[in-house]
Amino acid sequence: MNKKRVLRVRADDTAMKRMYTKFSKFMSLIEKSEKSLRKRSLELLKLQMGEKVLEIGFGRGTALIEISKAVGETGEVYGIDLTPEMVKITKKNLAKNHIFNVKVEEGDARNLPYKENYFDVVYMASTLELFDTPDIPIVLNEIKRVLKPTGRLCVVSIPREGREESLGVKLYEWSHRTFQSFASCRPIYVEDSIKRAEYNIMKTDVIGVFFPMKIVIAIP
Repeated sequence: MNKKRVLRVRADDTAMKRMYTKFSKFMSLIEKSEKSLRKRSLELLKLQMGEKVLEIGFGRGTALIEISKAVGETGEVYGIDLTPEMVKITKKNLAKNHIFNVKVEEGDARNLPYKENYFDVVYMASTLELFDTPDIPIVLNEIKRVLKPTGRLCVVSIPREGREESLGVKLYEWSHRTFQSFASCRPIYVEDSIKRAEYNIMKTDVIGVFFPMKIVIAIP
């Protein structure tokens, strides 16, 4: 058996949109449970006032609000998400929190609607593992295109490396195989994927034990 295998994603874009529209009602609970993970990943990014930041797969916009505060009124924050319902909810949350320097839209990370070398930072949490295996390098190359040469990438994802035989990985992969239209996320080789896309990894951290999440900070 090839220990480096990564399960394929069988749900298409329509199924993913349908699934996350249903999940949108419960995403606030998930985002609350990820508070320490979000705090640590943003600490490692060391966001600066005035920076231009893109978040891919922003959910209900919790991280976008924190990013907006970190870069201040002189900064620019953008968000892109595949699910129209998430865009709708996030716009309401931004308005409720009086956040006006964030622009969100529906879109696909495989074809980012932004010009080259525009962003100082791209942030992607619990999203890269949702893409089918052949699409992961496409997404990472699109990110590299829109990042400045001095920019920073932060990926937070479910790691498979070094945990292939762990119970947590086996449960994730069982769920993925059994409920292909709903459990679209699965563990991936996070660092390997980023290195193969020709990024240099600067920092890593792991949060959690049974179901750990890996934080990777990299530069083009």
